[in-house]
Amino acid sequence: MSNKTDILIVGGGPAGLSAAVNAVARGKTVRVLSGEHTILSRAEAIDNYLGLYHLTGPELMKRFEEHAAAMGIIPEKGRVSNILPFGGAFMANFSGRIEEADAVILTTGVAKARAIPGETELLGHGVSYCATCDGMLYRGKKAVVWGLAPDAAEEANFLKGIGVEVAYVARGERPEELNEDIAFYPGRVAAVEGAEGRVAAVQTDADTIPADALFILRSAIAPAALIDGLEMEDGFVKVNRQMETNIPGLYAAGDCIGAPLQIANAVGDGLVAAQQAAKHLDQKAKKGE
Repeated sequence: MSNKTDILIVGGGPAGLSAAVNAVARGKTVRVLSGEHTILSRAEAIDNYLGLYHLTGPELMKRFEEHAAAMGIIPEKGRVSNILPFGGAFMANFSGRIEEADAVILTTGVAKARAIPGETELLGHGVSYCATCDGMLYRGKKAVVWGLAPDAAEEANFLKGIGVEVAYVARGERPEELNEDIAFYPGRVAAVEGAEGRVAAVQTDADTIPADALFILRSAIAPAALIDGLEMEDGFVKVNRQMETNIPGLYAAGDCIGAPLQIANAVGDGLVAAQQAAKHLDQKAKKGE
């Protein structure tokens, strides 16, 4: 386990970098855990961000990243698959490693992936988003890995290595790094079937694969799937004006909390979330917690 960080920030877009910059300015240690790309990095033109007119998304994102880097903040690329509140702090599974922090700020953006039929109903009953978290439960059993993230083949290999019978589903060609003993099915997962409240089979475009588990390894995971008990509203994380969620020490900012889905709004949300997280940590320190 790594050394504990004051604040983990999940997401490296405008809200996440704003939160990081402002947390560091308040004397807190931060780590920014981010996917490979942000929505802003794909935008053609930005004309409504005050003071920085008519930039492309990559140009504006580069300025944000340069500001953060000047303060020692370099986003770490990977995938957060699970966050667990534990003893007044948090543990996060980040690309198979457990990271610990006293507070967390979610800046994940809008999760665009729609749940497949059966996914929501069977989540926690055979459907999982983290092979390293739940793989041991399926030793000696059959699991399907749906590879939608860069490290998905590695997680499939991990499952095979601990004694799970693995089938791997992904678009395109078979990944070179995939264990040769893992069956490969080109295409996508269309649905997951249940029997007696547990996963029983996985449907692809062309096949039905008997299975005890389905690991859906997306590059980004919706906030409600990241942390149990997180209160949502109309598909977005529910927060108050202090960017506090219903879980003490957990904050959210940017597009994941709802409209308006604008860069200026995300930057402001990140500022507020960082201020409140820093205040929360200062209060804990005064109490000796």
